[in-house]
Amino acid sequence: MHVIQDIFSLITLLNIFLAITVIFLERRNASSTWAWLMVLYFIPVFGFILYLILGQKLRKRKLNKLLGENQRIIEDTVEVQKSQLETGTVPFNDPEMNKYRDMIYMNLVSSYSLYSQNNGLEIYTDGNAKFDALIADIAAAKHHIHLIYYIVRNDQLGNRLMNALVDKAKEGVQVRFLYDHIGSKGLPKKFFSKLRSEGGEAVAFFPSRIPYLNLKLNYRNHRKLVIIDGFTGYIGGFNIGDEYLGRNKYFGEWRDTHLRVQGHSVHQMQAQFLMDWNLASGGLIELSEVYFPINRTGFGDIGMQVVASGPDTEYQQIKDAYIKMIYSAKKSVLLQTPYFVPDESLMTALKIAALSGVDVNVMLPSKKDHFFVYWATHSYISELLAAGAKCWMYDKGFLHAKMLLIDGKVASVGTANIDIRSFKLNFEMNAFVYDSKTAERLQAIFNKDVEYCTLVTEEAYRKRPLINRFKESISRLLSPIL
Repeated sequence: MHVIQDIFSLITLLNIFLAITVIFLERRNASSTWAWLMVLYFIPVFGFILYLILGQKLRKRKLNKLLGENQRIIEDTVEVQKSQLETGTVPFNDPEMNKYRDMIYMNLVSSYSLYSQNNGLEIYTDGNAKFDALIADIAAAKHHIHLIYYIVRNDQLGNRLMNALVDKAKEGVQVRFLYDHIGSKGLPKKFFSKLRSEGGEAVAFFPSRIPYLNLKLNYRNHRKLVIIDGFTGYIGGFNIGDEYLGRNKYFGEWRDTHLRVQGHSVHQMQAQFLMDWNLASGGLIELSEVYFPINRTGFGDIGMQVVASGPDTEYQQIKDAYIKMIYSAKKSVLLQTPYFVPDESLMTALKIAALSGVDVNVMLPSKKDHFFVYWATHSYISELLAAGAKCWMYDKGFLHAKMLLIDGKVASVGTANIDIRSFKLNFEMNAFVYDSKTAERLQAIFNKDVEYCTLVTEEAYRKRPLINRFKESISRLLSPIL
């Protein structure tokens, strides 16, 4: 009996020590601290091991190590644009965008996101059209093809894409494929063998160095980027898998949003790819002119910034840009996201906008693909409705789009969901588009989607089953670490 008491006392003391350690390491974030303390309380000792795997902050990487000598050039360009924005000497192609000058400035300062206005855009909401266009662009590649995807499947689409890349590698085109180790965990090792045998390269992002134990499990590269010859780029929500073509019986039709970009904004995507590649591969590809060709004219006149964020940066750049956009709204906020687990700052911005008379519309999928995230999402609906916002549940297949549109003027499309994971833990990238015509196109797409939605009313929400309320409550408690 005394032995059991001694063991219990030892575990209690150890748990107290570990709890103090968690408090010290998480001292900047009270909600995350309480969530991890709860885990530690209910799962003594093992909860701390879980924290070491999932909860530790990623050490900041040095920008100059990855950019090399190009850091000074980029910093000089940033300073020039800062001066132009401060003095109001930027000649906006769309005069309406002058009112968003402070937002452009913030993105420039916080993430080195250069503003360009010679971009052309195509919008894809269907996976078949997106991948047909991508594979056609791959077939036309002359020098290099760079890809980052979070999920890569060994299925019909995955093999179709891989065959196209192998063909280009045979022609001598440089092919580099960066895939997330956890997101693509079911991928067989031989999947990239043909590509490698033809001179192409494929690298996993933050793989497990120890079998069955990945100390960077929580930090995933969620970006979906393709850059071809430095002229054409793809960014958005589609991963590589047959479900993204609507071939999964459970999900049905897959509704996503992806952009095909041509213009100087592709350079920002290219720089991010090369930094991610260098980080994952341990190599050092220089940011040479061959990857940043002088863009031909005639692509378009659309203003854009491409903003990256991740756990290795000082700010939560994409979340900050979302909040800045919402606070700028005078008429409308249109938001589409598959997961809605906002932190207090973003939720407050949405509620203030709604309470101020702004027409706030949030569209979510009616189908779930992650149990806790789905029910945590539903736990926030009551707050939106109480503030006067509208909440739409998309019923036609699965909604995976990540789109924010303000006043029909400025928009964001990219990889970041509205959740704490995308804001703090994942490596993400979004395109911020400053163009009234593009915004009008995105608004028309949103309005079309509404036709396939059910509007959630306060009365219907109050009448939800008791078991649903229980699931929401438990999932809401876990939201800081989902």
